[in-house]
Amino acid sequence: MTTTAVCPGSFDPITLGHVDVIERARTMFDNVIVAVAYNSAKQSLLELDVRVELARAACQHIDNVRIEAIPGLLADFCASEQVTAIVKGLRGSADFDAELAMSLMNRHLSGVETVFIMGDPRYNHVASSLVKDIARHGGPIDELVPEAVQRALENHFQR
Repeated sequence: MTTTAVCPGSFDPITLGHVDVIERARTMFDNVIVAVAYNSAKQSLLELDVRVELARAACQHIDNVRIEAIPGLLADFCASEQVTAIVKGLRGSADFDAELAMSLMNRHLSGVETVFIMGDPRYNHVASSLVKDIARHGGPIDELVPEAVQRALENHFQR
């Protein structure tokens, strides 16, 4: 039986912490889909198609990883892709508290379980919102994001 996990997120932008979780998810599942989502609760800096392309660039070195934009509910996407599990990275207890209700709702809607992976401690301080703020002010982000993301954010804020 082939297993497929989905790693969902807004990825605005994708960080090295995200990539770490995706790499480790790939060691547990045959295939991983990075599901780049629109989040109505967040004001995105980068357009959805840009976030998808940056995720593709960040994950091109990982076999059997596919990047997709998801237009609606994650539960519906999981059903259409016959997903085995949803994988979410956690930096600490605050992330767990934020993800718990969502994982239970996704299980209620789709029957798909969520697997939590503790993030590598090297990236516990890395959050997309912090990366954007540092980049906005011209600070160094090269140790926080893949090279393509660094270039994209530098170009975005030079406008």
